[in-house]
Amino acid sequence: MNKDSDLIIVGGGVIGMSCAYELAKRGVKVTVIDKGEPGFGCSYGNAGWLTPCFSMPLPMPGMLLKSIKWMTDPESPLYIQPRPSWLLVSWLTRFLFNMNRKQMLRSVTALTEISKYSLDAYSRLSAETGHDVHFKKTGLLMAANTLDGWNYARQEMNLVSEHGVPGRSLGAEELKAFEPAITGPVKGGVFFPEEANAEPLEIVRALAAGAKKFGATIISGHELIDCDARDGKIHSIRTTKGVLKADQYVFATGSWSTGVGRMLGINIPLLGGKGYAFITKPLSPNPLRPLMLVEKKVAVTPRDGTLRLAGTMEIVNNDYSITPRRINSIVKGAREFLNVPQDFQYSELWRGLRPCSPDGVPLIGYTKKYSNLFIATGHQMLGLQSAMGSARLTADLILKATPIFDPKPFDANRF
Repeated sequence: MNKDSDLIIVGGGVIGMSCAYELAKRGVKVTVIDKGEPGFGCSYGNAGWLTPCFSMPLPMPGMLLKSIKWMTDPESPLYIQPRPSWLLVSWLTRFLFNMNRKQMLRSVTALTEISKYSLDAYSRLSAETGHDVHFKKTGLLMAANTLDGWNYARQEMNLVSEHGVPGRSLGAEELKAFEPAITGPVKGGVFFPEEANAEPLEIVRALAAGAKKFGATIISGHELIDCDARDGKIHSIRTTKGVLKADQYVFATGSWSTGVGRMLGINIPLLGGKGYAFITKPLSPNPLRPLMLVEKKVAVTPRDGTLRLAGTMEIVNNDYSITPRRINSIVKGAREFLNVPQDFQYSELWRGLRPCSPDGVPLIGYTKKYSNLFIATGHQMLGLQSAMGSARLTADLILKATPIFDPKPFDANRF
């Protein structure tokens, strides 16, 4: 069988499409396949934030007691669905093991670097591809209605300031004057002036347009079935539309990666972090900029003519069901800070699974078992904000260029 391209990317979300764009720009003949329409998976409904200030891994120090408390509350910001599962037990064990300051600092360094690179790359993406991604550099405001929440926001500000991400603390009155949409009682907050936001689906479409401009082929409706994997290599992949062959393969398969890895005898211990997002009418008053409502972990993003509310993290295993109590908790949480009407209505409700690794850092690199299989997955809540940096690291490693980021924290074989 003749090869179909130099490299096949499985997965057309923001990670896969960023890799396609970066590799195609550098002369690689790329084919991207996705079982659906590229960009309509987890990349579609997120808050659209390009925010290096949120380069925090999920297992932060001090999360243990919070996690135990939250597990008993189905409306909590983080909910781990208790169920008999070896994957869950293994994932939680590693999660707890990584809940220490040394690992956190290492992770923050790695995540901030790829996120800062991505923010800069996104600022040029519309001009480079000719496709408007609605990039807006309006900053990001964290608002807290408890002293503990305000202290947490300031600790986060201090952490990322060491990596060149500026922020400033605001008292309650200063915060309300700065953001009149905050109508509820608050203790204070933090403003990060350099952060940006954009439309996630338009970013994927821009990346696809750019990749095509450099010769990439993008095909929807190809669902991966299995692989011809032998003698330490992937020889071809079989999809619902036939067999495809390339010299190299990149699997950017998001929350499906654990099952894909199991099929190939590779350990990729990811669980899905289920989140929800609403599209609703603007509020009165409407936020001037994106907001993080600290205690409720609710993200608020003003858009052209609408508002997006997003939140919750429910650790599951490919469970796409909708839990009414959890979607109601987003609205209740937002109402503590903002003038959300009692008869809240939305025009769209979305849910998706963020692929969460046990240490909160993506897996980016070649697998030991197959010399031509590269994986790029496990970006937790930071897929959009870190995609361009992840793609740069991917391309550098595949093309054997000196990587501009330290690849060690992202080692694909570390579990």
